[in-house]
Amino acid sequence: MTVKKIKTVLAIAGSDSGAGAGIQADLKTISACGAYGTSAITALTAQNTLGVFDIHPIPTLHLKKQIEAILDDIGTDAVKIGMLHNSNTIQTVAHCLKKYHVQNIVIDPVMVASSGDSLLHTDAITSLKKELFPLARLITPNIPECELLLDKKITKKSDLKELAQELGKRYHTSILLKAGHLNLEILTDVLYNIENDSLVELASKKVDSKNTHGTGCTLSSAIAAFLAHGNSLEDAVKKGKKYLEHAIIKSAGHTLGKGHGPLHHFYEFW
Repeated sequence: MTVKKIKTVLAIAGSDSGAGAGIQADLKTISACGAYGTSAITALTAQNTLGVFDIHPIPTLHLKKQIEAILDDIGTDAVKIGMLHNSNTIQTVAHCLKKYHVQNIVIDPVMVASSGDSLLHTDAITSLKKELFPLARLITPNIPECELLLDKKITKKSDLKELAQELGKRYHTSILLKAGHLNLEILTDVLYNIENDSLVELASKKVDSKNTHGTGCTLSSAIAAFLAHGNSLEDAVKKGKKYLEHAIIKSAGHTLGKGHGPLHHFYEFW
């Protein structure tokens, strides 16, 4: 009997007690996209569809041991990085990834939750840029995160292609700049692929749904899963966006909680 090696993705992120975002959304997404998800939890949150009410960072020594336990035994074909919260956490994650020469790193630079709650200390942004961005194959900022990273205001009239390329050149990595916060009927994300110096526009129709909690986590995890399967960067992004779009559409007819509900990660199965 031929033994098939399972493709794996390590999700490094915070835990969402409401399970719509964070590690919980990552593992659901990775599973739905046909890979095996492992995890290293950076922080515990008290969180639901209405917001984030408390954050408890995991001690960095324990975080280090989580990552090492996975990479020493199971290894990984890709890594998705989400909520990191503080500089010590960022430095610990970067050290571990360098030590194990990990490839296919997708960073969702989680700075602000969709509810508006801050998820990253201000002094940690410098560490994120210096320690982690150089390791990434792809970074997936939304509009508010792009504004922080470039220190400029973005409007509906802004040229997202120019901004994505500016981010990529500044941080020496590929960028998927997400347009969701522009609140347009047709949302056009932009992929700047530094591997071949190309720009790709990825348009999709806005879905009328309040179930949007965890979209950034879901997209970055899906892309990481498709990279783990051996797809090119552009194909992984396109497949990740298609998965996200269906997960949003299929969630629109459901209700959970009093605020922004979760996506339907397993829409193909139930």
